[in-house]
Amino acid sequence: MMVSHSSRVLFVHVQKTGGITIDRMLQEALPDFEFLPGLGGGRHARLGPALRTYPELSEYFIFGFVRNPWARLYSWWAMIKRAEADAAAGVEKAANQMDHNRLWKRVLATCPDFEAFVLRGTQEQRELQRTQISYLRAKQREADFIGRQERFDADLHEVFDRLGLAWPGTTVHANTGPNADYRQHYSEEMRDRVAEVFAADLQRFGYEF
Repeated sequence: MMVSHSSRVLFVHVQKTGGITIDRMLQEALPDFEFLPGLGGGRHARLGPALRTYPELSEYFIFGFVRNPWARLYSWWAMIKRAEADAAAGVEKAANQMDHNRLWKRVLATCPDFEAFVLRGTQEQRELQRTQISYLRAKQREADFIGRQERFDADLHEVFDRLGLAWPGTTVHANTGPNADYRQHYSEEMRDRVAEVFAADLQRFGYEF
């Protein structure tokens, strides 16, 4: 989670929705855009705990992004496997990530493939069970703007406009996902499991498989 006190903006970073790109672009535009400390979940802290710790932030402009849940889970799995392969090839950054990311370690120890990641991971791993709206909604407060990863540039442009910032004119994604159509990697059972776990997201945002 990132904050700029001078611009009174709080960014809630839901995993695999373009958050690293948003962090970088706003850090370039806002010199004091920085990590908000003291929260469980670190970069991916949820709005509810953040406002309990920092109640004054409820007056800020709060925003985040979401993504089709089926595409999001496939992108998450692909990222973990890519990091595993890079670490095995001697890429230092990937090796450090593998050493320090407890979720990735648990996933790789228990999920040999994407099917297990969906069917077993969403039962055993708390992070994989959380709906996206749960990151962006507190007891008496919801994010002011929720963008979609599927229309990333246009929605982020709107955030810049709301903050009175000049749009840089181009978006270079920092952590691009797989190019393959996520649908081909799902069985009917896997598809239904995601629909069950993320029912609140489907209802709130209208996503379909």
